[in-house]
Amino acid sequence: MKYKIIQDPQYYAIPVSRKAKLLGVNRRSYYKWLQRPPLDSQQVHEEMKLRDELQKIALEFPRYGYRRITVELHNRGYLVNHKKVLRLMREDNLLCVRKHFKPLTTNSNHPHKVYPNLLLYRKITNPDQGWASDITYIQLPDTFVYLAVILDVFTRKCIGWQLGKYLDTQLTLDALNQALRQRWNSSLYGLIHHSDQGVQYASTDYVNQLKAHSIQISMSRKGNPYDNAFVESFIKTLKY
Repeated sequence: MKYKIIQDPQYYAIPVSRKAKLLGVNRRSYYKWLQRPPLDSQQVHEEMKLRDELQKIALEFPRYGYRRITVELHNRGYLVNHKKVLRLMREDNLLCVRKHFKPLTTNSNHPHKVYPNLLLYRKITNPDQGWASDITYIQLPDTFVYLAVILDVFTRKCIGWQLGKYLDTQLTLDALNQALRQRWNSSLYGLIHHSDQGVQYASTDYVNQLKAHSIQISMSRKGNPYDNAFVESFIKTLKY
């Protein structure tokens, strides 16, 4: 923040709380600023050099935050703490703002058959009577990956999952095949597989795999996310 001497006598009649608010600081910081010792020419010169180097690093590494820039300044011979770097970057508007991008995981605009919701009025009393599936994404530092999961509606246990870079049918098929391997010695007679109307679950390969194991196909109604609340609740508990 750059300070200047205010000559207008009316300024000094303004309450301290109002001055602090105008400066964007609290009263304690304002009083501390009033009591600061004046900078000599050498200190001003050194701070200008620091700001100049900081701006060069910010241009060279646009994704760096104040902590990484502090380390880089240390590597270049500038002994400065991270708090001062943060202050200077804030004053010079150099703080990078991370953009949050939420990828679309459900595409129901497809030519495949859409099945009715068989779990809507069905009471699940035992394992392997109903499976619920869905896709979400996991944010990584520089990208994200997709996660397909299958839950047993009765036990709420995740019985199949798969991570992948691509949002395709293979991702969901891998999760389904893992669930089938988990339940290879269980009777799947009467099992209902529930999902949204996404193209991955409505695709020919996925539907054929379900039919090959005599699994009934169920899908949420369009515009009714609560139809798949079983797995939605599970996804919200994931920490990533």
